[in-house]
Amino acid sequence: MKTPFHLIADIINRRPAVVAAVFMLVFIIALYGMGLTTMQTGSDTYLDKDTPRGALLDTYMDTFKSDAVMLLIESDTVLEPETLAYLDRLQQDMLRVRHVTGTSSIVDMVKQANGGELPRSQAEIISAKERVPADLLERYAPSNLMTVGIVTLEPGLTEEVKTQVLDEMESRIVLSDMPPGVQVTVSGDAAFNKQMSEEMGTGMGVLIGAAMLLMVLAVALLFGHVRYRFLPVFVVASGLILTFGIMGLAGIPISMVVIGAFPVLIGIGIDYAIQFQSRFDEEMQTSTLPEAVVATVVNSGPAILYAMIATSLGFIAMWIAPVPMVADFGLICVIGVACCYLAALVIVPTFGTLVKYRPKESTSAVTGAGMEAYDRLLGNLAGRIAKNPIPLIVIFGLVAVAGVQLDSRIPINADEETFVPSDMPAVVDLHKVSRVMGSTESMPIFVRGYGVTKLDTLEWMKDFQDYEITHNDKITSATSIVTYVLQYNNGTMPATDQEAAAVLERIPEETRDQYLSGNTEAVIEFGLVSMENEVALSLVERVNSDLLWMSPPPGITAVPTGMLEMFTNLMNDIAESKITMTVLGFGLILLFLIVVYRKITAISPIIPIIFIVGWNGAIMYLLGIDYSPMTATLGSMTIGVASEYTILIMERYQEERGRGREKIDAIRQAVQKIGTAITVSGMTTVFGFSALLLSSFNIIKNFGVVTVITVGFSLMGAILVMPAVLSLMGRFSQGTSASAAHEEPGPL
Repeated sequence: MKTPFHLIADIINRRPAVVAAVFMLVFIIALYGMGLTTMQTGSDTYLDKDTPRGALLDTYMDTFKSDAVMLLIESDTVLEPETLAYLDRLQQDMLRVRHVTGTSSIVDMVKQANGGELPRSQAEIISAKERVPADLLERYAPSNLMTVGIVTLEPGLTEEVKTQVLDEMESRIVLSDMPPGVQVTVSGDAAFNKQMSEEMGTGMGVLIGAAMLLMVLAVALLFGHVRYRFLPVFVVASGLILTFGIMGLAGIPISMVVIGAFPVLIGIGIDYAIQFQSRFDEEMQTSTLPEAVVATVVNSGPAILYAMIATSLGFIAMWIAPVPMVADFGLICVIGVACCYLAALVIVPTFGTLVKYRPKESTSAVTGAGMEAYDRLLGNLAGRIAKNPIPLIVIFGLVAVAGVQLDSRIPINADEETFVPSDMPAVVDLHKVSRVMGSTESMPIFVRGYGVTKLDTLEWMKDFQDYEITHNDKITSATSIVTYVLQYNNGTMPATDQEAAAVLERIPEETRDQYLSGNTEAVIEFGLVSMENEVALSLVERVNSDLLWMSPPPGITAVPTGMLEMFTNLMNDIAESKITMTVLGFGLILLFLIVVYRKITAISPIIPIIFIVGWNGAIMYLLGIDYSPMTATLGSMTIGVASEYTILIMERYQEERGRGREKIDAIRQAVQKIGTAITVSGMTTVFGFSALLLSSFNIIKNFGVVTVITVGFSLMGAILVMPAVLSLMGRFSQGTSASAAHEEPGPL
């Protein structure tokens, strides 16, 4: 009975034009799917809405969180009649934008202090300033050169709608009758996310373009001994387009982390294409075209499939990550490597059949001699290692152990502003706003339960607010529905539930809805000082502890939420998930190897990978690279990438043992025969991964540094550590070389 690979080879030999036509149809569908891809930023990329914390944050954002767009106004003289009149007109214009619920600025305070009228002279402005509270004047206009206006949006808007609102606001600003010397900049979190999305789109194009150019350079330098040397580049480009198409059709968004998947796919995909074309070119030197197609598809197809599955298992381990964009990264990598594998499996033999492929008659004598010398060098080195494996295992093992110890000292970074370019205008503008208005950080306490408007709950909210402001130096203010209950009840708390209900009715609806939703949900907004994420994490933990001590009335729950709470807890998520993903990756690879090979020596490829994971920790510590949502995937990604090289070495070793070679000779021959191929493959992968170093996003650039080094470690693991491991494993395997000749050389 023919295998699926025999059937594929037969179809390509009989109907190559039909295969090409079908592939082109799939390619066209993928191009359509590419047009459906979307960019995603904001909290959805960091927190899973299906978890309790994610659901709580989502409910809070939809119910209470109204994004504030900051209008940064700069001028030589902000507080002058002409500029204030312009700001007043601009505010009225902003109120006409859909989804805008309110505006506020220094203009409102000056008008209130001037009897509800705009000052018409500098003297009136000076007089009005004297009647504005000093703290508000300092907050909204700390100098005569800059002020900030706040435009409040409806709660629960999607990122797409926010982008549309910002576009309309920017258009109205451009068309406004702006006085000479006045500059207005749109800032705030919504503007930050919008610009980050735009930067991501531009950056992704640069990364993919750079990776493809590096691939062209790599194959030009390292793959010149075959005809149509640039065919692998076309194969990878096709696999990438198929991946984009599936993403668009399946509705998988592109996030900051997912962008880094594409150079990774290019690096891995070029490996598959080169291996298929190398085997096809080798077979064409001694066989007919149909025979070469069959030999390539039937022999290389399964071997590369096993390597692809092993690589995918490392990426599959990322699916358990608590950060959605990390899980998406793993999903895209799995889809991508599968697409690149299928593209290589179909395109290489089909293209060869259609163009009547002929191998080059001869290669450069210098190149050939150089490759032979490198092969002999690797073989002799592997033979010496195999004869005395323990010293190398001990040395590399100690380095790995030291790396594991250093790994625990690597800081974890969850500050989104450090992930993006530091000179990105939105980041610069946010810093300007912070300098003008002080810290804009806040931490909401979400209060839920039937009866949040009852007197005992309102009294608890007041007591808790007062306690935190008094005892926590990181909290600068507290605002809740209780703040307005006091304001509308002459500064005192109501005495009964009925009195409390009456006071709540007197509070304007637009004010009440900011802090109260029906009778079941309320929020306390704590204003905070600026602080590092580590300090913020301690603050969240302390507030949680205080909530246990000063617990709300029976039936009422109170939990910290918001973006600050999300990013601080992201540090814990990264710390836990990086270990879990690595362990799961090892478990999946080990299970796969045992199922496929069904022998104890199947664990051999795992041992060098354990070393490499340890080395990664050491190099990250020495280079000062923090763990981020992206570098947290390094362990499981290393397992996926390195397993291909170590499995190929073991495959060839078993093949040589099956031919009757002694253990040491089999190890020497295995490394000598495919060492050069693995080196070329690894170097082309390095070229693809190197494109990540060109990213303007710090999170992607750091990921690029460690992945390039990891591929180098993977080559070391395969060429240096694997011979030592195979030698030691050979001592525990049963049978002599004669009986080994009857062993099945490959997978069952």
